[in-house]
Amino acid sequence: MSDLVRLALALGAAAILIRIGMGFLRSLAQPIPEPPPAGELRNVKLQYRCSICGTEVRMTSATDLEPEPPRHCLEDMDLMSPIE
Repeated sequence: MSDLVRLALALGAAAILIRIGMGFLRSLAQPIPEPPPAGELRNVKLQYRCSICGTEVRMTSATDLEPEPPRHCLEDMDLMSPIE
């Protein structure tokens, strides 16, 4: 291969790598999105257990990131999974 072809391939590969790197850095520089308005459901992954009868409940949506525990057997249920 001639030196001119090798140079063209090297410049093309460098341009592609720079474009991929800049795209990656640009995606990291995006600001964190604002939280949804109050009252809108948020995705949560919490699991609760009733200390009296052993009933388990998995909560997947809530209006707050740290919702109050549900009640069962007239008592608050115990949180089984940690809040992240």
